[in-house]
Amino acid sequence: MSQKHALIFFTKVPTPGLTKTRLTEERGGILTPEEAADFYHAVMLDTAQVGFRALEQLNCGCGCGCNVEPRDQYDFYVCATPQEDHPRLKEIFDAAGPWPSPVHFIADQGKDFNEHFHDAFQQMWQLGYHSAVAIGGDQPQMSVSNIVQAFQWLKHFDETKNGGGLVHCPCQACGVSLVGMTKTTPMDFQGVFYNTEGVSALDAIINIATEHGIPIAALETVADIDNVEDLAHALTLARSQAYTSQFQEDVMVPHRFLAWAEKAGLQVATPPNTDHDPRELIDA
Repeated sequence: MSQKHALIFFTKVPTPGLTKTRLTEERGGILTPEEAADFYHAVMLDTAQVGFRALEQLNCGCGCGCNVEPRDQYDFYVCATPQEDHPRLKEIFDAAGPWPSPVHFIADQGKDFNEHFHDAFQQMWQLGYHSAVAIGGDQPQMSVSNIVQAFQWLKHFDETKNGGGLVHCPCQACGVSLVGMTKTTPMDFQGVFYNTEGVSALDAIINIATEHGIPIAALETVADIDNVEDLAHALTLARSQAYTSQFQEDVMVPHRFLAWAEKAGLQVATPPNTDHDPRELIDA
């Protein structure tokens, strides 16, 4: 029996003064509010493109990109609130298209991000989806293989464990950049994000999983971009991807991000660092 699965793409309308504010000069960054919004516009679409490529592979029944009739269906959902922003987001996605499959929209609800995150999954279950994987819009280094493997792990847990399972990609800040679960996974995200007691998001997820006996698969770390150091790291990786993609066909290059950085004139510089262990017994 075929099943439906969803990739939930958490994002927002790129708006000066409301988007990626930690990158702006006002908050110790290097960008103007307009530049920060333009940056997010670029990486949002680059990240979405990775998601669509992954769904193309998953919607192919044999996983090789051919036209074999798929057993299951994998759909792309933009998750953004308020719902009044959806027309503008639809304009942005339409202008960047065409995309290989339809772009669906939902508006997450709640009093805080924990409730918003939980609500997005609940909406997927109500729409008849059996599993869902969520990523954010600021992850140009998210890989196709991470998303494909996430759904594969959920299928494995569904077939081998009672009560489903969970999959995640850690991020560089003690949190997660990808979270996926099945409809039967007894997971509640209350207290996971923006925890007021000092518990990291990843620790909170592991604590809940331990309490309820939820099996978890961990995939490779994927950094998101919140501050200037994150931005420098992402830019060096993007430039590496642009070169290595000549030799690795599965590497997707965040072309919009690179074009934005070139237009902004950004260069990554690492100042001399003398803060290291003594080397007198090592260097000649």
